[in-house]
Amino acid sequence: MPELMTENELIDFLRIPEVSKAKDRRYAIENLRRMHDLPCVHICRKPLYPLKSVLEWIQQQVEKEKR
Repeated sequence: MPELMTENELIDFLRIPEVSKAKDRRYAIENLRRMHDLPCVHICRKPLYPLKSVLEWIQQQVEKEKR
């Protein structure tokens, strides 16, 4: 997995097609960014997702679920 993932790579990484009923998978990612603080950086106006930050974000979500 690259250090910076594209939106399509992130969709595959998070297995969005398996867990979301949204027809446009980008809506699911947008929701995670807006409502759940999914980490993202923009380079040349394109959203990229740092793998390390995404993994840390996943761990934070797991910790929240445990409470």
